Amino acid sequence: MAWKNDQVSLKETEYIIDSATSALEIEGDFVELGCYRGDTSLCLAEVVEKYNKNLQNTSDEPVENSGENLARKLWIYDSFEGLPEKNREDESVLGKEFVSGALGVTKREVKERFLKAGLKVPIIKKAWFNELTSDDMPEKIAFAFLDGDFYGSIKDSLNLVTPLMTSGGVILAHDYNNLALPGVKKAVDEWLTGKNVKTEVFETLIKITIKN
Repeated sequence: MAWKNDQVSLKETEYIIDSATSALEIEGDFVELGCYRGDTSLCLAEVVEKYNKNLQNTSDEPVENSGENLARKLWIYDSFEGLPEKNREDESVLGKEFVSGALGVTKREVKERFLKAGLKVPIIKKAWFNELTSDDMPEKIAFAFLDGDFYGSIKDSLNLVTPLMTSGGVILAHDYNNLALPGVKKAVDEWLTGKNVKTEVFETLIKITIKN
């Protein structure tokens, strides 16, 4: 189900769901850095829950306890304090509304949306992305959705998830072609230099598939 989202278009949401579903073939958990109200998080949770239920139906024991540990988990991260301060890379006359503290929600609000939707509450971590370390992340990542809006947030997100991505895993960065948020493209393009990856751009999303 594509939940109503005022930051991501319906077509983009469907693209995210399709990309996440394809990533179920890859070993690792799902992560989202920058969840805002949890609209995309709910979509990813449905993908994960459907997969885990199907896995359970074909297994003689709970998937969480199976020797292969095939069940997937969703991890989401946000400051829950709105946007951080801009860097010079983020300056744009089109993005004046994106200021420090904008787009803020509480962790409780996001958690309650999962409960109301009847979905399992994911692992939710409250922190600025530059405060996170590998200890805060899953051991392996198959799918990462990055929606940090600003140069520093996307750069920190990429540095966090890159060492943990499995071969064939997918990174999706939102606002890549959003002229109001130019720092996203700059951070992604810098990171792409010298990387063995495949890229595909869809509206304001860039899909990065890890090759090694």
